[in-house]
Amino acid sequence: MVRDPVCGMEVDPEKTPFKTQVNGRTYYFCSETCLRIFESPERELKSMRKRMSVAITGAVFLAVLRAAAFLVLAAGVTFFTWAPISLLPWLNYGVILFIITTPIQFIGGWTFYKGAVKAIKNRVANMDLLITVGTLTAYIYSSIVIFAPGILPFTPKDVYFDVAAIIIAFVLLGKYLEESIKKRSSATIRKLMDLSPTMARVIRNGEEKTIPASNIQLNELIIVSPGEKIPADGVIVEGSSSIDEKMITGESVPVDKTVGDPVIGATVNLTSFLKIKATKVGAETTLNQIIRMVEEAQASTAPIQRIADKVAARFVPSVILAAVISLLTWTFLLDNYSLGLLSFIAVMIIACPCALGIATPTALIVGVGKGAETGILIRGAEYLEAAQSLTTIVFDKTGTLTKGEPSVTDVIVFNSSEKDILLLATIAEKHSQHPLSKAVHRKASEYFKNIPDPVEFKYIPGAGNMAVYDSKKILSGGRRLLSEFNILISSDVEQALTRLEEQGKTVSIICVDDAVKGLIAFSDELKPYALEAVNQLKQIGLETYILSGDNERTVRYIASKLGVDGYKANIPPWEKANVIKKLQSEGKIVAMVGDGINDAPSLAQANIGIALGSGSDIAKETGGIILVKDDLRDVVKAIKLSRKTMKTIKQNLFWAFIYNVIGIPVAALGLLNPIFAAAVMSFSSLFVVSNSARLKKYRLE
Repeated sequence: MVRDPVCGMEVDPEKTPFKTQVNGRTYYFCSETCLRIFESPERELKSMRKRMSVAITGAVFLAVLRAAAFLVLAAGVTFFTWAPISLLPWLNYGVILFIITTPIQFIGGWTFYKGAVKAIKNRVANMDLLITVGTLTAYIYSSIVIFAPGILPFTPKDVYFDVAAIIIAFVLLGKYLEESIKKRSSATIRKLMDLSPTMARVIRNGEEKTIPASNIQLNELIIVSPGEKIPADGVIVEGSSSIDEKMITGESVPVDKTVGDPVIGATVNLTSFLKIKATKVGAETTLNQIIRMVEEAQASTAPIQRIADKVAARFVPSVILAAVISLLTWTFLLDNYSLGLLSFIAVMIIACPCALGIATPTALIVGVGKGAETGILIRGAEYLEAAQSLTTIVFDKTGTLTKGEPSVTDVIVFNSSEKDILLLATIAEKHSQHPLSKAVHRKASEYFKNIPDPVEFKYIPGAGNMAVYDSKKILSGGRRLLSEFNILISSDVEQALTRLEEQGKTVSIICVDDAVKGLIAFSDELKPYALEAVNQLKQIGLETYILSGDNERTVRYIASKLGVDGYKANIPPWEKANVIKKLQSEGKIVAMVGDGINDAPSLAQANIGIALGSGSDIAKETGGIILVKDDLRDVVKAIKLSRKTMKTIKQNLFWAFIYNVIGIPVAALGLLNPIFAAAVMSFSSLFVVSNSARLKKYRLE
């Protein structure tokens, strides 16, 4: 079974005839109405508006007619004194109501009948069935009273055409307003779809052709001019340009790309002509995978909704039984068929479970969509529900809390200058591919445009590098390198070296002609906002831990700098899951924040796995929540959004239940007019949708 992306109902993909395909992905629907809303929400709303107009116009006319009748009667004359009764003996008040009501009943209420037939075929009782039974009962009974009263076993007194018509008008008005709010609140999928260009230029058989973007083939060459969107994921094979990726990754600064660099579909080529080889097309592109995740999350069912579904499954048959009992009681025990009929209709209408059915899906659609707009992808409703109960956040260190690559943090000199030491160190490291060598080169590029080549270069495994430049022997490495060349470390150098190592930093010692001239310290720096994110998590009452395979000294330093509640070092990836399991055994609800690849076991073990990753890595992530942007503050935003969404769902379910609990007994006792019941039923659905729509304005800070 799959879920209808419009209404959230479960659909059997093998049986439903209603389906459509967009960007290589097939969508299934429970009804033609849902299919039309998905394909063309504006057109379907326009059609609904027409049906609503017919119903509302007729209802207003009925109200005016009834008011006029009472005014005439109040004047002491019969309503038809002025009418040409002798010419139109069949035209009476009931027939006039029949003429006015019939278009409302069968034009305005047509969609309810179609839905009711489908419900009967599928052996379910839905809102359409209840409205159809209630209004048709009033309409058919009133028609019999007017045209064939003799077939009834009692003398009829009243007709209820206006009741049926006004109920349809109220429900259609509420439904129209509800769909209008839904359309504005659940526009995320449509917005994401609109990011992708519809057409693309490709090279086929040596010729440039313009084709629909959905027809791009794997490994096909795509031409993208400045200002155009890239139509598929690929690799640049010709040209260099700046790419605006903020619509996918959230990164506001354009990224420079050249031959061999990957590009993401739907991003914008800003400056130069590019030729790109397509590596992912159709449903496999990054954008379509993001869309799929959002859709699946919006259509998923939270554990709290399963309770509502079970209640609703038993609720509707019980309501129909209550309505029948009410009708029989008033008719045969209390000898008041008219009130019995009104009670029957009122119970059927007030008990429509539409508010109960949409309480969770509407909040999910808005909440998940809100997250997607800010780069927070939530894979399913169960993760939203789990997030509200989190007690502990566990972070991987390298690549999650830190940048994952070393950078120069300190340059300490002895009888030399910082620029000279950086130049000599960079010459010594120029032919090395070690991460520390690259960090030295990045730092030196702040001072020098060109770095000279060494006359001689030698890599000493596990120790460092030796180079000769300008008749000087340069050593760059650790304590072992100095030991290899029998160079002693003076007390002042040792003191500085020890201080840097105690801070969790790796230190490279720079020697010139066997004399220590400087120290260059490296550290895997914290990511921007890491400290702010940890502080925010502590403010909302969560414990924070670090699990890392790095050495004790480095992890301890990072932990103390962030102020987390605890840490464990020297932990390989496969052992992290056991640590999380131990935390869970202590009663903690744990979220693991990692890169989604190396930390896959621990992400899977945690109650919620939160994976950090760029847009191009989305498909590889295994977390329940994925943060597209590399911003740790989004961990806090994801938890706050989850809590807010679940709070909204609980509010919706409470009000959906309470109005039924109060309304059904009142209706069964004959104290609730069916027209008022329709208004209350419509209001309950509007309340649920409007309450969910408020999430759209929730500020994630």
